[in-house]
Amino acid sequence: MKRRPLPVAAALAATAALLLTACGSGDDKSSDNDQIAGADQGGSEESPSPSASASDSAERPEVVLPKDVTNVFESWKTGDSTKDAVLTDVSERINATDAAITAGDPESAALKFYYADEALVDAVQWVQGYKTDGKSITGKTRYFNPELEVFDKDTAALAYCSDESKAYDKDRKTNKADETTVTKNSYVTYNARVQKNERGIWQTTSLLSERGNAKCAP
Repeated sequence: MKRRPLPVAAALAATAALLLTACGSGDDKSSDNDQIAGADQGGSEESPSPSASASDSAERPEVVLPKDVTNVFESWKTGDSTKDAVLTDVSERINATDAAITAGDPESAALKFYYADEALVDAVQWVQGYKTDGKSITGKTRYFNPELEVFDKDTAALAYCSDESKAYDKDRKTNKADETTVTKNSYVTYNARVQKNERGIWQTTSLLSERGNAKCAP
């Protein structure tokens, strides 16, 4: 699996409580190895990242993934313009993170565009960790079971799952993938706090995760 742990951000207890209440994830908990720097209930339809729509007025940084990295978002649209704007920006945040990792660029403009606050600090440290260790990522990650709660015009909480059974770390010099056996820990539960900034972009400000949670693991 590709996702290595991030350092734990400070002062996330209130955010975690908000997310667990909003998304009904009462069994989710965070630990030192579960803090991660990446919608409505959906079916099995697969799609690439949703195209930008509601917040198109902002000039977005270009995000390009290499050919060996694919992110698939299942039923990542609702038909509601506000919710779809949130989902678009979250999916772009996920892509921006992977693009920064593969480029070895912890100062990526896209990270600062889609992250803020503690989540941005963690994202930069996470990407730097890959660069320092001479690692990158490869493979396909599936994002599914999104649950979104919009509280007001600029605050939302999002829970979703990822399937990393076909995604791996790889050595940057040799391009060799660190393939591992698929286990329940190949599946990750995420809880994110999302806030709309003055440019109309829904930035991720806090992000928690847990590997192997029964909510996401088969």
